[in-house]
Amino acid sequence: MVVRSFAAPPTPWSKSLAEPKIHETAFVHSFSNIIGDVHIRPDVLVAPGTSIRADEGKPFYIGEGTNIQDGVVIHGLEEGRVVGDDGAKYSVWVGKDSSITHMALIHGPAYVGDNCFIGFRSTVFNARVGHGCIVMMHALIQDVEIPPGKYVPSGAIITNQQQADRLPDVNPADRDFAVHVVGINDALRAGYRCSVSESCMRSIRDEPSQSPASHHGKGSVTKFEYTEIDTKIGTVMGLSRETLEQVRQLLGQNYRIGAEFADERRFKTSSWQSGGVLGDRESEVVKSLEACLADHQGEYVRLIGIDPKAKRRVLERLIQRPGGVEVPAGKSTTLKTASPAQGKANSGGTSSDLATQVRQLLSQGYRIGAEHADERRFKTSSWKSAISLQTNNATEVINALGSCLEEHTGEYVRLIAIDPKAKRRVMEQIIQRPNSKADLNGSHKGGSSGSSTNGKAASSYQSSSPGAMTKSSLSAEILSEVRNLLSSNYRIGTEHADQRRFKTGSWQTCSPIQSQRESEVIAALEACLTDHQGEYVRLIGIDPKAKRRVLEKVIQKP
Repeated sequence: MVVRSFAAPPTPWSKSLAEPKIHETAFVHSFSNIIGDVHIRPDVLVAPGTSIRADEGKPFYIGEGTNIQDGVVIHGLEEGRVVGDDGAKYSVWVGKDSSITHMALIHGPAYVGDNCFIGFRSTVFNARVGHGCIVMMHALIQDVEIPPGKYVPSGAIITNQQQADRLPDVNPADRDFAVHVVGINDALRAGYRCSVSESCMRSIRDEPSQSPASHHGKGSVTKFEYTEIDTKIGTVMGLSRETLEQVRQLLGQNYRIGAEFADERRFKTSSWQSGGVLGDRESEVVKSLEACLADHQGEYVRLIGIDPKAKRRVLERLIQRPGGVEVPAGKSTTLKTASPAQGKANSGGTSSDLATQVRQLLSQGYRIGAEHADERRFKTSSWKSAISLQTNNATEVINALGSCLEEHTGEYVRLIAIDPKAKRRVMEQIIQRPNSKADLNGSHKGGSSGSSTNGKAASSYQSSSPGAMTKSSLSAEILSEVRNLLSSNYRIGTEHADQRRFKTGSWQTCSPIQSQRESEVIAALEACLTDHQGEYVRLIGIDPKAKRRVLEKVIQKP
């Protein structure tokens, strides 16, 4: 075999090939071929055995944070052009934070958007794949435009636009998997770069505690420490695996990451101080988060997830207590799940958990009110209005609630959350009893109080059917989702899949739900979950007029 010293032979279209432009933080393996006018942006990984040839069609663009895995081929036709996100014309454009996995073929003209996943041995030719799409294994995408956020199952052949428009949306489990793959390849890139630095390798060999370790002890939670190599020297990240995964998930959903801190006094009054927005790239966020934890070791620190479009918080998670103790994932507070109240306040009449819950409700656009009742009124569910607040200022609401609790000491007090658009209640939760102990059984949700509780507060879900009580094991978030769908006159359905069917997107239908009554829908939903406990189950919202799905949400995993 003749060994050539040049990368590509001279041809009419490649007499003078441009040199690849590779950012210094990217890693291109020596067993890969990068030929011609290829723009490789920061933090890209190009794995062994890849061939990226801009010798006929050109130029190519590989966005920052993207990983090109083993055996991938990227090529393009001479005349083929797509418009990149920067407005220029390219033969192949691959956006940022995408995964082009083993043996995939991207042949220009081709466009692959940000946060995409192109599965093993799949082909994209003369096509556009929108942002956030997931293409599974052995799929063919040709001569079409895939809308953003769509899921292409394994083995699918998408060659006309009608097929592309009918594709289902990506579900959260698929997105988590794609984000996980990006994270793994970030670590591979950093590891490859470390392997060529003697000082970096020495720091790993000399520090056995940097290897992944589990710690067990009485009252402790198993904790896995990540080891990630910086681009220049080895650094050990002090964040738990759960926190890192949370960061990746938020960034994968295009949320911003922030941090807040508070000393003991501020923590009790929920007067957190901002640590700023930490960036939108994983490496930047992790470094900033570690710096924040180090700067505030004697304080509470919490992680914030921010939706930049809706301009609201989607997550608040406590990740450190005084003394630098990291809080396990089970102690987190997300904005999707309301925390039970813990009785009267330490300061201002409300507990820190109640204050957090109030902020969650306000961030979702709800109004806050309160009602009170003595023993006689409580038994007959004849509550009297205490306050009805039109403000969305959390401090004012918390102070008003504190005053209300003080004013009605010795009575029952409950928190009311109201949806001003739908003009209905979305939550009723007892936050004080005559003995001033918290209602530790959780919130009581539903419509107006129309049923007797026989002297005890209901700890289960209240059906919207007048005078009916329906106990449910479903989470508050799922119940709220069901209620919202029914109030919009949508139908409810359920599907299930075992591990094999889940991977291929081949879901099976549970028994059809014909009823529009909330209690009957919930009963059918619970029956499906019980019948398929070892499987994935997802909730389906269906618009009967348009005959299309408006929601697909995984509500149970094996």
